[in-house]
Amino acid sequence: MKKNLLLLAVALATAVSCSEKAPKGTALFDYFSYEGCDDFYAQNPLPGDDYVYNPILAGWYSDPSICSNGQGDYFLVTSTFVFFPGVPIFHSRDLVNWEQIGNVLDRPEQLPALDGQRISGGIYAPDIQYNPANKTYYMITTDVAKGNFYVKTQDPWGDWSDPIYVPVVTGIDPSFFFDDNGKAYIVSNDVAPDGIEEYEGHRTIRCVEFDVENDCTVGERKIIVNKGSHPEKNPYWIEGPHIYKIDGTYYLMCAEGGTNFGEWHSEVVFKGKSPFGPFVSYEGNPILTQVGMDPARPNPVSCTGHADLVQDGNGQWWAVFLGDRPYRDNYENLGRETFMLPVNWTDDGFPIILPAGESVPMIVRHEGVKRSDEVTFGNFSFTDGFDGTELGDAWMTVRTPAEGLYSLTDNPGFLKLVCSEEKSTGVHTPAFVGRRLHHHKFSAETRVHFKPSKYSEAAGLLLFKDERHQYFFKVSKDGVALHKVEFEIIAETGKPFRFHELPGDMASAKLPGHKFVDLKITSDGETFSFWYAPNGKKWTPLIEGVDASFLTSAFAGGFTGTLIGPYAVK
Repeated sequence: MKKNLLLLAVALATAVSCSEKAPKGTALFDYFSYEGCDDFYAQNPLPGDDYVYNPILAGWYSDPSICSNGQGDYFLVTSTFVFFPGVPIFHSRDLVNWEQIGNVLDRPEQLPALDGQRISGGIYAPDIQYNPANKTYYMITTDVAKGNFYVKTQDPWGDWSDPIYVPVVTGIDPSFFFDDNGKAYIVSNDVAPDGIEEYEGHRTIRCVEFDVENDCTVGERKIIVNKGSHPEKNPYWIEGPHIYKIDGTYYLMCAEGGTNFGEWHSEVVFKGKSPFGPFVSYEGNPILTQVGMDPARPNPVSCTGHADLVQDGNGQWWAVFLGDRPYRDNYENLGRETFMLPVNWTDDGFPIILPAGESVPMIVRHEGVKRSDEVTFGNFSFTDGFDGTELGDAWMTVRTPAEGLYSLTDNPGFLKLVCSEEKSTGVHTPAFVGRRLHHHKFSAETRVHFKPSKYSEAAGLLLFKDERHQYFFKVSKDGVALHKVEFEIIAETGKPFRFHELPGDMASAKLPGHKFVDLKITSDGETFSFWYAPNGKKWTPLIEGVDASFLTSAFAGGFTGTLIGPYAVK
């Protein structure tokens, strides 16, 4: 599982010198490896080369948006909230084999307001579109602390522009629509008319024309949908709008029902004669939902919605959408993932992503497309030997680039982390680099060279849900320990709630005479187990059967899944 036998031998031979060369107050991580072990994939091999698993992007790749340039290239983006870099961008030539080619927001000046925001703040629901009129790609999104903005490029493999803000477009979830007559529009979610809600969750969808040449909105911003698809039923939280023009007809597709726990999340569609409507709701809405399904059904997927459509080169329409894979009840550690299904059409011309009462299929065929060996779904594995000069695209820091807190060049072949006074429980940037969990059952490990000079210093692997829900598998002067990061609420009459961090470790062990320590976290789907091996010797369990539901959205709230990765703190 380590880089290879040669590199392992080198690491063993140089362990002492590497740890001695590390400056005080730093930790050196030799590698990070990860292996997915979910039962469904192991028990249900794909029947042919043109089949894929759902989700197509495993782990918390939420709020997907997709576009085509009409030349055989497809691009897909998802939300990142307060993590840096922002908005991963994936590319495919066949809608099956996806590769992350970078991150749209990869410069601090593109994300100036993340510092100080909570984990579920930041960047919401990016939308990516291609405008053939000027051969330009646009990504528009919401930073909940600063407003709606977009960036653009003619080379999605390269750099994107600095943010261009659109203050007229308030609310969240903006998206572009480029009409075939050269005109452009921005559609988004917003508050009820005049800001007066008839009920909680009363929202509108609004549209405004956009001037491509001058990068600004023009004219009046109008309400095109009030409340939702069945206004007489008081639908709540209509959001995530997209407009399409198909065979001369305008379609508006939106999510409804909210996404926090996913019980009522769904996708609805309307028809209209222009981008400003009037739009008529499909009588058979929703066109995608798992509401009312038996929670005990095999391989349940919940919280389906927030969809986007794309047409392939053969004329077939496909939908990408988010969904959760709970392992029990509403518990999941993976967050909202990206799924894909083919779209069918009714006789009266409405798209259907999934007929009512049908479960989201976990295996889908893309006829005639050959799946490659490198995939973003199923039980994949990877190892990062930290041999480059920059972190790979899948790694993230919290809020800022964490400049000065990590290095891949100070000790080549190692990730160096500085024991920072900024904690993972705060609202600034800790010395933490993380990757998404992609599977319920997994194994992840690292080797850390760390000689703390103070009892306050610690380094190891962090399972990170948000500021108040974490498991820190740490090495310190006291040895190795598992610390559960949790808070209690302090309520006093007449004062706002305060949060107090609870002290103490769940388990600990001494580490006499070690030169380095291997750390491993495994999951059986419902619990985590924590293992250590001083000097690369036999794995020893520190603690097994630790409750994984502590890091789920059903318990902790929030919009993200769980990250895992190296962390150092003082």
